[in-house]
Amino acid sequence: MALRFVGVYPSTGGEGVPTVWVKEESADLVRQGAAADELLKAEVGSTQWVPGHTTGVPAHERVIRIPARMVPFLTEACDAAERAAEHRDVR
Repeated sequence: MALRFVGVYPSTGGEGVPTVWVKEESADLVRQGAAADELLKAEVGSTQWVPGHTTGVPAHERVIRIPARMVPFLTEACDAAERAAEHRDVR
C-alpha cells in the first residue's frame, strides 16, 4: 500500500498539519487536516446542495476544511491520482 507524499501546509512547525498524499493502488486522495468547526459543519449539514438529496452529514463522513494555501498541493495530488488511475488494472 504505497502512499505518495504530495505536500504539507507551508511553514509548518512540525506538528500535525494539513498534508496530502495519493494512494497509488487506488488513486485515492488521502488528506490529513483539521476538522471543520461546528459553525461550518452546521452550514454544510443544513444546506440541500443537490435537489432530492437529504441534508446533514452522515455519521461515517466528516467535513474537512482545506486551507487555500493547500490548493497547489491538491492540484498536484489530483494530477498524480489521474496518472495512477490510468496505470492501474481496471477490470
